[in-house]
Amino acid sequence: MISILVNDIIPILVIMILGYLCGKFSFFNDDQRQGLNKLVLNIALPAALFVSIVNATRHIFAQDIVLTLISIFGVTGLFLLSYVLDKVMFHRTTQEAAVCALIAGSPTIGFLGFAVLDPIYGNNVTTNLVIGIVSIVVNDVTIPIGLALIDQGQAKDRAKASTKNGIKVKINLPQKMTDKTPVKQKEVMIADGVPVSDIEAKALREQGITREIDLVRAEIENHEGKAKKETDNSTKAAVINAIKQPVAAAPLLAVILVLIGIKIPTAWDPCFQLIAKANSGVAVLAAGLALSTVKFSITKESLWNTFYRLLLTPAIIVLVAYLCGMGSDPEKIAMLCMATALPPAFSGIIISSRYNIYVKEGANSVAISTVAFAASCIFWIWLLPILASVF
Repeated sequence: MISILVNDIIPILVIMILGYLCGKFSFFNDDQRQGLNKLVLNIALPAALFVSIVNATRHIFAQDIVLTLISIFGVTGLFLLSYVLDKVMFHRTTQEAAVCALIAGSPTIGFLGFAVLDPIYGNNVTTNLVIGIVSIVVNDVTIPIGLALIDQGQAKDRAKASTKNGIKVKINLPQKMTDKTPVKQKEVMIADGVPVSDIEAKALREQGITREIDLVRAEIENHEGKAKKETDNSTKAAVINAIKQPVAAAPLLAVILVLIGIKIPTAWDPCFQLIAKANSGVAVLAAGLALSTVKFSITKESLWNTFYRLLLTPAIIVLVAYLCGMGSDPEKIAMLCMATALPPAFSGIIISSRYNIYVKEGANSVAISTVAFAASCIFWIWLLPILASVF
């Protein structure tokens, strides 16, 4: 247990504090901070997810069908429950509740999975199976659902926004990289309450205004830098837009390759791993930067998110596992419990910071959960053998 704290939890806290100090002392400006978020979200994290999934096999999915089904429906169901409860209990918007679910409803399995489970249960086939399945569900199911919900919420805001009330700003028109002419500016009216593009967000920040970034307009641009025509606001369009994002497309492609039996040569691994190795450190640093932009506080919502992530989620998973007849293999239940009892997925806070949605509560929840995990991990290690003897 001490080795987990020293080797895994303390480094996270140190790097997060470093990011916080970098933000407080203006080591990175807003554009650079967004650049780090884009590096993680669009390059490093997709590469890390692709590498971790593509080395799996179809045998992993079929090896333990009960475990696989509990992971798929349990993790996805608890993700959606977090989304619904946040809307009901704290009256959050669709996109805010979606980001909350990406944080409170998703464990950082790709970052801490092996680091926590291997020292406790050993590096064996079962451990790899549990981590692999939960990782695929978190990265290939919940992230696309979360992005689709964010897109839907932003589309509703765009539809409701009034063009009569707004802010006039001058934006720099997009240019081709080969264009040497001076940057042209255009005055535009930005409606109140509507999500904005990256260019509009930059112009607003110069006036001291921070606005939520439009998921589609920020990421989908043609070679001339002009936004593509927006799609309709249907659920289907939102899902398609979500899947187009690299953080969702990369793991989905990896799963498809695994299911159809295409094996990526191991000699290609270094091509992805070199940038993938940057993911964890930069993601935690970016989380600290996000925390520096808000006043840290312990609120009812951040405490609820911590309770939901570290205690309620694994408790429900353990209960379902025993009800589904996995009691004959308590160690596997314990592994599944610990895999779902990890701190919040750092991809959630990166998405939060990237699109300026749920930043304050999200950053607070990540910070509190990461510290509290030191205690909750000991609690589950103590409790699980008792439950095994009872059941």
